[in-house]
Amino acid sequence: MADLRNNFVGIKSPNPFWLASAPPTDKAYNVERAFKAGWGGVVWKTLGEEGPPVVNVNGPRYGAIWGADRRLLGFNNIELITDRDLYVNLREMKQVKMNWPDRALIASIMVPCEEEAWKAILPLVEETGADGIELNFGCPHGMSERGMGAAVGQVPEYIEMVVRWCKQYTRMPVITKLTPNITDIRKPARAAKAGGTDAVSLINTINSIVSVDLDNFAPNPTVGGKGTHGGYCGPAVKPIALNMVAEIARDPETSGLPISGIGGITTWRDAAEFLVLGAGNVQVCTAAMTYGFKIVQEMISGLSDWMDAKGHRDLDDITGRAVPNVTDWQYLNLNYIAKAKIDQDSCIKCGRCHIVCEDTSHQAITQFVNGVRHFEVMDDECVGCNLCVSVCPVENCITMEELPAGAMDQRTGKPVDPNYANWTTHPNNPMARQAAE
Repeated sequence: MADLRNNFVGIKSPNPFWLASAPPTDKAYNVERAFKAGWGGVVWKTLGEEGPPVVNVNGPRYGAIWGADRRLLGFNNIELITDRDLYVNLREMKQVKMNWPDRALIASIMVPCEEEAWKAILPLVEETGADGIELNFGCPHGMSERGMGAAVGQVPEYIEMVVRWCKQYTRMPVITKLTPNITDIRKPARAAKAGGTDAVSLINTINSIVSVDLDNFAPNPTVGGKGTHGGYCGPAVKPIALNMVAEIARDPETSGLPISGIGGITTWRDAAEFLVLGAGNVQVCTAAMTYGFKIVQEMISGLSDWMDAKGHRDLDDITGRAVPNVTDWQYLNLNYIAKAKIDQDSCIKCGRCHIVCEDTSHQAITQFVNGVRHFEVMDDECVGCNLCVSVCPVENCITMEELPAGAMDQRTGKPVDPNYANWTTHPNNPMARQAAE
């Protein structure tokens, strides 16, 4: 069997599946259940500074987006960091680590952006025997208004400063959790690296309002007639998270920086996609809150079976394998041509491919042939956009087939010109034309 043992910046766990800092990791009871179910590690729900704990709302804390079958696509939460006493959390963390020495236990921390605040809490966390700390620079609601969370994560200079403090005052590995609520994710990642971070984790939740109650005219979740923005997570944010992980993995200034991937991971395949795009392990939250802790067993077996089938011996064989194939648009091969093909045996004659192509694309799919309802792709009109594949309700009924060299170029109506390998040299590129002139 494939070896799923994980060594992330020196933190060892039996598999790469960690629970992210969130309600499922708020107390020993939950974490013990998670470890019994098979999770390789947890990031304890974010700890605050010594003193009165934060106060969460007692009304609804979650909003949701569902698909047509009521499958959960996304969560919005307005919950803050732990509302339990700091020392209660620390005692429980110490006991859990003693009970489960082979599992990773990471302390998520969020305190004011002041050196003394970080200096004070780090020895307390270190005494628990925790394997590392995660700096919560991502929370977009509640705490950010207090100058913490995303308010720090959106300022690279603050990130570098706090990371330096933490590296100065603790021996534990430092993982810097980044906010997606920023224009260019590479800049905070570079700042964290400059500060000496051992790794970054991303993404944290996305600032959002998921819906509005049209009877009360207030955002959901509604608390006493009012609502607020919250943090969005779940399967819907996975594409955003994958892109941001890849951006850091392929950035020359952060290349080699360990990444813990977070964002919408629900299946083993989701996890594998994060790993091949450069993540050293993954963190999961919404899937556990939707299906329970035992979902990790399917993730473990699925990832192991896939790796066995592909001949991958361990996680090092797959980590980052897709990064070289992520490129900027201008380097894509414009000579590559593919056309849609419809499997008539699988086609249920619903007509969705025809109507979307007719109304919104390139009028490349017939509706009738000799008076009979029949859908077929007209190669001369098809530009290979893949829209019909995306909307077809029957899996693999419509596929994209690559055309051989010498095929007609849909842009010009002429045979593909081998002299134009990519956009950087294509005559339709104004910069290329200017250079040629």
